[in-house]
Amino acid sequence: MKVRVLVDTSVWSSVLRKKAPDESNQKEMKILTQTGRIAIIGAVRQELLSGIKKPDQFDIIQKKLYDFPDEILSEQDYEEAARMNNTCHSHGIQGSHTDFLICAIAMRRRLSIYSLDNDFENYSKWIPVRLHRSNPQKLKKEE
Repeated sequence: MKVRVLVDTSVWSSVLRKKAPDESNQKEMKILTQTGRIAIIGAVRQELLSGIKKPDQFDIIQKKLYDFPDEILSEQDYEEAARMNNTCHSHGIQGSHTDFLICAIAMRRRLSIYSLDNDFENYSKWIPVRLHRSNPQKLKKEE
């Protein structure tokens, strides 16, 4: 069984918000979508939709996200996120509350994290998270 993937705002933004989306991220997201492996949380949805100046662009992106229901969060997710924040902070690594919530949910649900943000590499040195890597060979075969 393939691992589900919690997609970070940086990836969604590179695919949905940029005028010239990154082709490799688009291909990877297409594969993840077709295999039903994408997970999202409300905080990522909010970050992605925030700051969009044009209402029509907001509506387009909002509708594209309807296909991906939010993971349901619990008190334990928030508590684990705080614990992870404290662990990383004690090792001199700073991060956002959303990043640590992503880490907590991924760990608790055995998801991998797909992000373009190098901060997750730093977190993974101190907390047990799995990072998603696109497979360039797999992408080449599908071209």
